[in-house]
Amino acid sequence: MDIVAENFDAGVRLYDAVPADMIAVRFGGDVRFIATASTDYLQGRLPVTTPDDLTHHTCIRQRLPSGKRYRWEFSRLGEEFVLDPPGALTLDDNDLLVQAAMAGLGIAYVPESFAHAGLASGRLVRLLPDWCPPSLGLALYYPGNRYIPATLRAFIDLLKDEPNGADLAGK
Repeated sequence: MDIVAENFDAGVRLYDAVPADMIAVRFGGDVRFIATASTDYLQGRLPVTTPDDLTHHTCIRQRLPSGKRYRWEFSRLGEEFVLDPPGALTLDDNDLLVQAAMAGLGIAYVPESFAHAGLASGRLVRLLPDWCPPSLGLALYYPGNRYIPATLRAFIDLLKDEPNGADLAGK
């Protein structure tokens, strides 16, 4: 979404996806997306040792608020791999993605924090850990060449005061 064209004061995205002409304020710390599945789902199926192996599996896809499907992005030692995963089930909520994975419906790609309980209990296993490095997390972003309303300025100041927030102007 183009926040300027849509007449919004600010937006929230993964920091890595903030347009270069925007000012970004990180918050919430790093985020790691992981591929995860239940042991029941994985039993008797081909092993997943590279991101390309996912094309031979049932994946649980995610639809973004914009209507687009979220592409799974992997990287390792400078090698990048982006996948629009195969699968018939598409959900729009990370909690539902994790529940579907725990139910054995396929492989999900979610922020690690959403899968934490399933991983800790052994109901989920982490796949491709070497291919899932942390990203810089979320950022509030806004155009630097427009008037900033007082309420937005107060919110930005609040984010900057947060221990994991850092003003990263002009990406």
